[in-house]
Parts: sequence; C-alpha cells; structure tokens
Amino acid sequence: MNRTPILKNKMYLYLTEFFAGMSVMAVELGASRLLAPYFSSSQIVWTIIIGTIMIAMALGNIYGGRSADKNPDPDRLYGRILIAAVWIAAIPVLGKYIVLGISALLIFTVSTNFLIWAAFAACMVIFVFPLFLLGTVTPSLAKYSVDSLDDSGRIVGTLGAFNTIGSIIGTFVPTFVSIPMVGTSVTFLIFAAILLILSLAYFISGRRGRAKSVTAAALFVLCCIFGRSDSFAFWEPDLTYEGESVYNYLQVKENDTSVILSTNVLFGVQSMLMKEDGLTGMYYDYAMAAPLMTPKERPGDCSTLILGMGTGTYAHQCRNYYGGMEIEGVEIDDRITALARKYFELPEDVKVTTYDGRAYLNAIDGKYDVIMVDAYQDITIPFQMSSVEFFTLVKEHLNEGGVMVVNMNMRGSSEGSINQYLADTIGSVFGQVYTVDVQGSTNRELFASDDPEMIADFEQNRERITDDGLYAMMERVSENLAAYEAGGCIMTDDKAPVELLGMRMIDELIRNEVVYYKKIYEERGVQGVIDAL
Repeated sequence: MNRTPILKNKMYLYLTEFFAGMSVMAVELGASRLLAPYFSSSQIVWTIIIGTIMIAMALGNIYGGRSADKNPDPDRLYGRILIAAVWIAAIPVLGKYIVLGISALLIFTVSTNFLIWAAFAACMVIFVFPLFLLGTVTPSLAKYSVDSLDDSGRIVGTLGAFNTIGSIIGTFVPTFVSIPMVGTSVTFLIFAAILLILSLAYFISGRRGRAKSVTAAALFVLCCIFGRSDSFAFWEPDLTYEGESVYNYLQVKENDTSVILSTNVLFGVQSMLMKEDGLTGMYYDYAMAAPLMTPKERPGDCSTLILGMGTGTYAHQCRNYYGGMEIEGVEIDDRITALARKYFELPEDVKVTTYDGRAYLNAIDGKYDVIMVDAYQDITIPFQMSSVEFFTLVKEHLNEGGVMVVNMNMRGSSEGSINQYLADTIGSVFGQVYTVDVQGSTNRELFASDDPEMIADFEQNRERITDDGLYAMMERVSENLAAYEAGGCIMTDDKAPVELLGMRMIDELIRNEVVYYKKIYEERGVQGVIDAL
C-alpha cells in the first residue's frame, strides 16, 4: 500500500470517518426535504428514504471491504469520496428535475402505490450512488488503519465512534441550523464541500491526482453557481415568498384577488387571504357553520380555538363575518405564523401558540365553544391527532353545546377510506356527527357535538345572517349536510394507519385526475400530452 504523508497521521483517517458519517446523515435529512414538497413528509416517505439509504450503505460496505483487500490503494477511496462530493453538490442543480421527471413518467404508468414507487425511484436515482460510495469508507479505513491484530479492536472501535459522533452531528446540524437558515440546496453544497476538501487535502499532500482534483473542484464551483437557488417550484417566476422552516417547504403567491400559502410544491392550498374580504370559495366558508351550530345567539360571542392555525384564514373569515370573536390558534411552525403576520393580515390580538395541537390541549384547562381541527395536510396526517384519545381530549375542552369542526381534505368514496376511519373514530366519541362535501374540491367538513339540538340551532341562527353571500353559503351547507352513521373503523393511539390509508386515497385521486391525460398518452404519446397541456 502506497501511503501519502497525510495518512501517517491516524487522526486524518478518523476525521475521514467522522465527516463521512456526518455527510451520510446530512444527505438523508436533505433527501427528506427535497422529496417532501413533492411526495409529503409522511412516515411512508421516511421509510423509503431510510430503506434505500441503508441498502446503499450495505452494498458500499461489501464493495469497500472487497476493494480494500484486493487493491489497498487509498487513492481509490479518496477518489470515490471526490465523486460522492461532486454528486451531492449536483443534487440541488438536478434533483428537482429528476423528481418531476420520474413523477411525470410514473403517473401515466403506475395505477397503485404511486407515492411509494415515485419516492423509491427518486431515491434510487438521486441518492443511492453517492451513499454507496460513502458506504465504502469504513471498511477501507479499517484496512488502512490496522497495523496489527494487537490493536485492531481499538482502532476499529475508534473508527466506529468517530462515525457515530459524526452521524449524530450530521443529524442535528441540518435540522436545526443549516436548512432553516440557508435552505436545503445550500445544505447539500456545504456537506459536499466538506467531502471535497477532505479528498483534496489527501491528493494535494501526496502531489497526485491533479487532473481529477481540478475537475472535481471545477464541477463543484459550477454546482454552487447553478444550485444555490432554493426554488422547488422553478416554473413559478413570480412567487411572493419561497423558503423553508424546520417543518415545511413554504410558498406564498399572490394574484389579483388573493394571497395563498402552500406547503406542497405540486398541489394544495393551505391558507388564503381574500383581498376584498369576501368568501374564499374553499372549505373555510363551510367551516363557518360551526359557530352557528352552538347555542349562542350571536356567533361573535363564541370562543374559538384553531388547531392548525396556518396563516389564519379561518380566524380572518370568522372575524370578518361574525365580528370580534375571541379566537386563539395553535401552529407548530412559527415560520408560518410569521408569514401570517406579514402577508396575511393576521390581527395582532389573535394569540398564536407555537406548539403541537394535542400537546397544547394536554397543557391547558380552558374550554371553547368551537374547536377547529385543521392539521391534516394531504397524506401527512398526524396520527396523534386522528385517534379516539385525541378526539376525546377535544371533547373535554368544549363548553356545553360546543362544536368541533374538522377539515378532512381527501374525500373518498371507496370503502375503508381515510375519511371513513376519521368519521367513524369521531362518531365513537361524539353523539352527533354531520358531514358536508366542499363543492369543487376533495375536502369534506365534519361537525361533531354532543348537543342533539346542534342542527336546530344552526337553522335558527343562520336565519339571522344579514350578509347575502354568507347566507347563500350557509344555505348550501344546510342543503348538503348529512348525518353520519358511525361504523367500526376506529383509530387509536396504538393503531392509526393514517399513512397507508392516505396513500390509498392519493392513488384514487390520481386515477381520477389523470384519466383524461392517460387516454391522450395512449393514443398520441408524450407529445400529445404536451400539446394538451
């Protein structure tokens, strides 16, 4: 084995192990943030990310060990690290295009489990190769570090410790420092730079590999120039705001009539502000029936808690139509709350607590006339806010005659859908459950109470409405309200398969939405689809 001077210092080998472990975890977390705006951040997506990365690491371990035994030349190891560095640096440049390309291909060819196949294919194409290369580090370094069997255990143990410590730091730094501060793209570039410097130090100290070092450095610079944009929605030229928080990808866009927040790059509107203070045309309008279902003669007298405050659309609408209603909200993402104050005119006197909705209910004693549960986002449904235990907790925080309203955003007609499970679970807790489908969307609003007079109160109170638009909206709700007969699909803290149920619903939505384009694709191919778009 031909050692360069730098390898005579075992600390450099330990640092190689340290930074390799750190980079693996940073890339894993970066992978979740790259995929989340397109595929959600559900447990399913995390399972796919972890599984594919573990496969890559295992194959890398096998190859690295065999390669080191066959040809124990450190040039080969640090050459692989150099390639991994350039590949990771290229992810911000090419990753989002690969994700969209794979999604566009699979959406026309896969009829079930689209989320699994698309996320798996994206992980395989984007992340497996560089992490396979980093997986070769540990067995290779063990070969270079062990001088005799007398100290082999100590050295291998030390390498393992450095890898573990690096992995720990690589877990915390992206989540709490780099991604919130500079974004996912720059995070990839930072850890690519660490690996690049590590490899360049080896080649420069040995005065070898000049051509590959210069090439890698040049490619890295190009990636820094073209990959620094944190725009996931690269086709949207006029976004008011685009950024990331600890929890979400965030996008604010504006048109002549409204300001919209989305936490998913491909679909979905999480919050909206109407510039002319009118109805939104979305589920918030339907949910405004909840204060009318309480015994209060004036809906403005209701005290309201919103779990999943977002940018405060529901609060804004209730204040606008019902007067000075006492409202407070809970929102786990403080960056969303900041956007609410800046872009969505959330009043300063509306208190918003940065906390998990269920944890907040556990921590307070207060009771409310209306509790709005709006914490479900596409397939990302917090299991702890979908169980019998959670809805029992909500019930305990309602005043007598109080109403819970839940926004369920993946309405489905198939047996065993996520909304059937949610409605059955709620029906096992509350005596009165009614649902209404939101026209023109996949949302369904559910109203629950133990007050048998809730519908009578609603009919009586809606007759007092003086605003023509709101009256027409509540008339539509009245005409389409349906009593829900609860079944036996109950979710508990111990068993709440919300991810699998949500994935099934996503498949159904995709099948319904793309049937037109699939027909064009079958008849005229890709060009036909492009022309149709």
